Amino acid sequence: MTKQGIVIGLLSGSVLGLCLKLVESVTGKKVYTLLLNVDFIPIIGMIHWNEMSEFIFHLILSAAIGIAYVYMMKRMNRVSCKRALILSLLLTLPTIPLFFPLTVLATKDTPPVNDLLAISYWTIGHLLFAISLTISGRLIIKR
Repeated sequence: MTKQGIVIGLLSGSVLGLCLKLVESVTGKKVYTLLLNVDFIPIIGMIHWNEMSEFIFHLILSAAIGIAYVYMMKRMNRVSCKRALILSLLLTLPTIPLFFPLTVLATKDTPPVNDLLAISYWTIGHLLFAISLTISGRLIIKR
């Protein structure tokens, strides 16, 4: 169960990261920078991490969400695709409003807290994470 959750989380986290990296490279909106930002975390934030290290931090959080998703899916009986999507949305939706505190706390150059386009990209990226969680979960979780 844990291995499945880790794989599902890594796949979904990679989808999110690559999506926001693409958005940032095309639009210049610093949503990928915001996703990877750890500069506000005590001790960890004092170190200048490279992009790969920051991406690994992001993937660790994604794996944790994947593990929670698999655990909850296994506790439910006969999960339809709709219920699986609802569960993934419930696990993912709390990450969307994190845009605001992460932006405020960041010392790196991130989007302004009132940048509606950046907020939209952030939201769409996280909704893609939820969809990816559902699809990869359907493919990986053994019934």
